[in-house]
Amino acid sequence: MSYYDVDAILTDAQKIPCHFTLAVPGLGHLDASSTPMLKASTPLSLPLWLAETVALNSPTPPKPVLSLDLPEALSPTVIAALKAAPTAVDLRAQAPYFFALAARLLALFDDEPMLAVLQEAFKKRSGEIVDHASNVGGRSGAGVAAEAVEFLRGLDEEERKLFRVAHESAKAAKAWLDDEKR
Repeated sequence: MSYYDVDAILTDAQKIPCHFTLAVPGLGHLDASSTPMLKASTPLSLPLWLAETVALNSPTPPKPVLSLDLPEALSPTVIAALKAAPTAVDLRAQAPYFFALAARLLALFDDEPMLAVLQEAFKKRSGEIVDHASNVGGRSGAGVAAEAVEFLRGLDEEERKLFRVAHESAKAAKAWLDDEKR
């Protein structure tokens, strides 16, 4: 991952639910309150980069200053849906950078069962993505079919990259085979 990687920057900008475990003076504006003091246990949504930095660099080891919560995109409902039918879940509606966000948060939360579900979901979704990418346009190669456009809407950014690479590979292989036939 590069410092200038736009996908990494956009992943870092996604809001994460969290709350300060103690009162913090001068941060009341984060809660949109009129008081300058941010009260303990006040729920907030902070960008991932900020929440992660504050949570991991707490000066008080027994009790962190900031406690992170899993976002709605990784809620038990979404995880259960991915477990039941991974290809039916619209991940883009959950988070545009779903798998990148999940990878960053799982490094913090260390949730093995969730990791297993997400890995299996990615494997199953990848197979369908490659299948759609290699069959786009049918025999005429006329472009992206309406079914493929609908399918693409539910993919997160990593999956869209995979789709583009698989589609370009299928086109290159078809062009090579056509050249060999001549």
